[in-house]
Amino acid sequence: MEADWDEVSQVTVPPPGPHVLPTVASTIAFDDSQELLWVGNEFGRVSSFYGPELQRYTSVKAHTSAEGPVRQFLFHDRGVISLSSKSVHLASRRGLTQWHVSHPEMMELRCMSFTAQPHKIIAAGLQSAMFVIDVEKGTIVDQVSTEYHYTIMKKSRYLCAATDTGSVNALNLTDFSLVKSWKAHGAVINDMDARNDFLVTCGFSVRHLGSPIVDPLANVYDLKSLMPLPPIPFHAGAAFVRMHPRLQTTSFIASQTGQLQVVDLMNPNTINLRQANVTFLLGLEISPSGEALAINDAECSVHLWGSPSKIHFNEISKETEFADVSTRPSVLDWSNETPLSIIGMPYYYERLLSAWPSHLVFEVGNAPASMDPAILPYLRANELGQYAPNPRKKLRYQVENTRLQSMTETALATPKFLSEKAKQAPKAKSEDGQDATGALKGLNINGETKEDPLLKYSNVEIKYSKFGVDDFDFRYYNKTNFSGLETHIANSFTNSLLQLLKFIPLVRNLALQHVSSNCLCDTCLLCEMGFLFDMLDKANGQNCQATNLLKAFSSFREAANLGLLEENLTNKSLSSAIQSVNRFFLNQMSHDYRTICPSSDVLDHTLSTAAVESICCMFCRNEIVRTGNAFVTELIYPTLDPKQGHRNPACRFPNILRSSIERETQNRGWCSTCRRYQQVSIRKSVQRMPLVLMLNAAINTPVYRQFWSIPGWLPEKIGIMIEDNQIQCYEGEQLRIRQQNNFEGLVVYELVGLVAEIDIAEQKKPHLVSFIDTSISACEPTKQSSWHLFNDFLVTEVSKEEVFSFSQPWKSPCTLAYQISTGRHGLDDSWKNELDTTLLFYECSTNNRRPIDTCHILKSEEKPTGGTPVALDTEFVDLEKAEIEVKADGTQEMIRPSKSGLARVSVIRGSGNEEGVPFIDDYITIKDPIVDYVTQYSGIKPGDLDPRTSQHNLVALKVAYKKLWLLLNLGCIFVGHGLASDFRKINIQVPKSQTIDTQYLFFHPGKNRRLSLRYLAWAVFKEYIQEETTTSTSITTSPNPVEPAKMTTTTTTTTTITPSEGHDSIEDARMALRLWKKFKEYEDAGIVNQILEEIFREGVKVGFRPPPRHPLPPQSSTASSPKNNNNNSSGANASGFSTPVSTHPMSRLPLSGRNTPDFVLPVSASASASAASVTGGLAGGGSSSGSMSGSNPSTPRQALRRSAVAAAALTPSNGSFGGAKGLTFGGSPIH
Repeated sequence: MEADWDEVSQVTVPPPGPHVLPTVASTIAFDDSQELLWVGNEFGRVSSFYGPELQRYTSVKAHTSAEGPVRQFLFHDRGVISLSSKSVHLASRRGLTQWHVSHPEMMELRCMSFTAQPHKIIAAGLQSAMFVIDVEKGTIVDQVSTEYHYTIMKKSRYLCAATDTGSVNALNLTDFSLVKSWKAHGAVINDMDARNDFLVTCGFSVRHLGSPIVDPLANVYDLKSLMPLPPIPFHAGAAFVRMHPRLQTTSFIASQTGQLQVVDLMNPNTINLRQANVTFLLGLEISPSGEALAINDAECSVHLWGSPSKIHFNEISKETEFADVSTRPSVLDWSNETPLSIIGMPYYYERLLSAWPSHLVFEVGNAPASMDPAILPYLRANELGQYAPNPRKKLRYQVENTRLQSMTETALATPKFLSEKAKQAPKAKSEDGQDATGALKGLNINGETKEDPLLKYSNVEIKYSKFGVDDFDFRYYNKTNFSGLETHIANSFTNSLLQLLKFIPLVRNLALQHVSSNCLCDTCLLCEMGFLFDMLDKANGQNCQATNLLKAFSSFREAANLGLLEENLTNKSLSSAIQSVNRFFLNQMSHDYRTICPSSDVLDHTLSTAAVESICCMFCRNEIVRTGNAFVTELIYPTLDPKQGHRNPACRFPNILRSSIERETQNRGWCSTCRRYQQVSIRKSVQRMPLVLMLNAAINTPVYRQFWSIPGWLPEKIGIMIEDNQIQCYEGEQLRIRQQNNFEGLVVYELVGLVAEIDIAEQKKPHLVSFIDTSISACEPTKQSSWHLFNDFLVTEVSKEEVFSFSQPWKSPCTLAYQISTGRHGLDDSWKNELDTTLLFYECSTNNRRPIDTCHILKSEEKPTGGTPVALDTEFVDLEKAEIEVKADGTQEMIRPSKSGLARVSVIRGSGNEEGVPFIDDYITIKDPIVDYVTQYSGIKPGDLDPRTSQHNLVALKVAYKKLWLLLNLGCIFVGHGLASDFRKINIQVPKSQTIDTQYLFFHPGKNRRLSLRYLAWAVFKEYIQEETTTSTSITTSPNPVEPAKMTTTTTTTTTITPSEGHDSIEDARMALRLWKKFKEYEDAGIVNQILEEIFREGVKVGFRPPPRHPLPPQSSTASSPKNNNNNSSGANASGFSTPVSTHPMSRLPLSGRNTPDFVLPVSASASASAASVTGGLAGGGSSSGSMSGSNPSTPRQALRRSAVAAAALTPSNGSFGGAKGLTFGGSPIH
């Protein structure tokens, strides 16, 4: 090491994912032919760095995470060879895989080396077999048995192999026979290197009380004479060693603290000391040229040492191939007016290969058509084979598409869209119309059926029509009363775990009790679970979605750092991911519960195993005691043959569970007494078992998987007792005897359900399902189990035997949930009587803005009760546009629908003194990017949802959602138009008994059309809503009521006021409320069918849209005053109009909707006379409730306007309809 050697560069080991923290390098090595430094990590990834600057060159996933870390590198002309515990991998230096070798007996490989033949390597480890692999062919050519377990191999004059007992064996390079063996160290060999005739080792020895420490000597051996040489002293502790590649007797020795020593083996007194700036050194490597030194530390970094003036990894290196530099295409100024002709087409002078003649296109590989079984009894043999009469069941020239048949047998048939079913309703049902329940009937794992038994375990996908997800037939997949969860949401792989948690009664009770409190935290997972569980209860088999909960889950930075989000699962199995999510969910639920009840330990008592951990240093015996509570127990399997499960009690589930709960492990940790890292023993003592026992299967190896394949290995019930801080687990007959004898302290758990990973080779990707015993959470007590499969939105009943069978390799358990048997049927709905409704009675704002003046918060005496009507309308903005795929034939298919975000919620009173007055008008703060405000339909403009610029009252989504949830659980009746779509986007489930949708009230059964609110407002009330301009008209009448025959002067003025863009949710909610009130009047009169017929008849004429306005220019016109020939009733004037006597609070509000014209159309004298006669008839002879005589105008202007409307619009085509005995319905609302 020259005097100017120093740290040249440093690089951090790349993390296994984009949102995961870096990990330490498990091994490093210099390439012997190119300027590359290779690094392997603990997840099987191999990365390379180029030159002294350590620029990233390649990165390849050489080994799976289950195969463990990368142990060693070897270099060949074909590429780089990497070794993991269970495989050997060869990849080119550009990252392309050449071959990958694995073997069932490759259990714990640790090292490898080249043999006497340069194209063969030998791989060994902590196992009884060594494998000889041909590098050129990529195959195992020999398997050598050995009685030693090897950890390190170095090739020199002999094949030097270090054992796990501290010995070094010198093996023959040809037949691998043992030539010489030395006991180098007392415990283990940490590192060694061999070059030419010398071998140097570093290791640990046992001192004092049995704790291994680093030897202060590096042992040296002469491979020529096979004799040991004097050791090299190194007081800092010789942990790592490398021989200089050019100086035969020079070696680099390093300690774990970073002290480097360059020493001559023949003259140990000549040394050169350096100190590396590292906290804990993990590895050392020197380049083939001797000019560079790489150091691997515990802080996930690799340091490069050398002389800054000259540093090369090899004396003569081959040129490293880099990716071609791509030229950026020229930017085109593209717009809607750009002609396509500016893009030139390539010239060609010969026939294109794509112009393949049609007569040369053949379909090959088709399976032969299946033979009809009915023909078999009639077969007759002859010299050419067999023949039989043709049954003629096919048409002439009809053939069987066997390829289509093979495709349809591997998955469930996709259901028809609801719109297609509606069109084909009159037709007879075809075979394609069968639902999934019929297709799955009788299917099980072991049974033999005509259909594929794996259908119900296959991936289910949502198909979209032009009507979006609402047109998909979810009931095709679910005929039960248990709701499934949809899959088109990010992180929906957690659906199975959410279903499992929902069906645990004690967890469900805690979530619903918490959500009924005053918790307003935006990211409270426990609240979101309460919302979801309540929604699933109310859905009663209808599909649901966990949008809000998964959105809150995605907002946690800890979840992203732990790699729990869907975007980070590319290199992680679903099984390990859902187990990590389970642990995260339970810890976060405990944290959320303590935010409202800091002093309560109810949730911890329900889910947490109370334990104490004692950590004892193996060297000084210093012991530290700390709390070791755990929400999830990871199963730890014994190192025994699973085939002995029936004979060996240690292989039974109760014993494995006991050892997993009371786990005792040894690890390396910091000892405060020794002031250094030592081997420590960790032992857990259980003090209290939880009411709900959550288990992670932790199946990390195929050997562990074999335990589950034992028939009857997983018990449905287990019993646990705690005696002297030690637990005892029982099952089967042992548990039954102890139950009969009423053993004190025995707690019996029963299996609620489990989450399993389904990985079928024929399918695209693995997915998760859950098996749940729904009888445990049933309201009515029953001892009969009822197991159901929840495969996202596919829900079907399965047998108990099928649930507990794990003999199939494609079904692996992930998470299990046990609950105490006394909690069976323990559903607690007392939270409904303890709702904290304070949120409804005070203003809540994130930007300190007040709602509009017309919005009056509910008073305490106005607390809603069961049956209280409220009118609701919401507005949304687009967060993501729909993804549409255009196929080659021009057809379009929706891949993913647009994603909407709740932007505004308006709720108005539906009864009482302030009927029609809003008490909720909240704008929602949206943190996600908004791609379209759809102002034309929502009325939301840019800046309205930004707390910094908005002039409206902004609240968090959780606050707006909880207000609606409180109204729902208080029993309110929601009145609105198109509520089903609103509720779906809000992600709330409202029972039909609490919904009044005017879209369905004014629905004609035979028309198959849903009317818009805008058209209904015009058809029923002759009012215009959802417009951009408003016309105002003033009317002047003669105040003389004595001379009705004189002409009445009317002045009409049309003015345009400030436009109001898009919909107004308060106006739409109020119009829906008025339509509902009007519909009740139609029902009381018994004329609903006639009204609907007229509304649809008029809608056909105008295209189901309000006709355009025809306001008159400012002018004066005269018309005959209607003559009153009837007797006036009390309160009527001479013109037949009732005197205004109404004092209802709604009289303060405009009776017509927004943008409703206040002018009167000129009418003829005959029409006026007809209006007068009808009005008089109403005033004098109308006695039925809901008639015009019961609606007195509040002002003379309204009285004149009603008379004109009655005169000009009394025909059915204008929206006012005549009934029996002269009754009319239409016009303004009747109070």
